[in-house]
Formats: sequence, C-alpha cells, structure tokens
Amino acid sequence: MNWDQIEGKWTEVKGKARASWGELTDDELDQIGGKKDQLVGKLQQKYGLEREQAEKRADDWANDL
Repeated sequence: MNWDQIEGKWTEVKGKARASWGELTDDELDQIGGKKDQLVGKLQQKYGLEREQAEKRADDWANDL
C-alpha cells in the first residue's frame, strides 16, 4: 500500500500500526494521521532510530499492509 492510500485509510490501518509499534499512544497515532514523515519522526523519537532506519521500517510496514 502506498502512503497516499495509508493516509486515506488511516482509521482502518491505525490498529495495525498500534500492533507494530506498541510504544506509540493513541493520541500520537491520531496526530500521525497516516503521514509518513510524522510516523518516521515518532519512530525516531520513541525508539531512538536514525532517520534512515525509521524510514525503512515505515516503508516495510506499509508494504506489508
């Protein structure tokens, strides 16, 4: 699934994001709203990842949807 589709279906895929990244709160997931850059930023902040690592994890997750 591409990021435009994810953003449009965020309410449907938010549960999958919660399952993949349990440290993200419901409020943070609401703020992310399906936007890749927002998700990458939160992954960096919560999991201490480098930007490239966070982008790869976000893209891998999106491809698995």
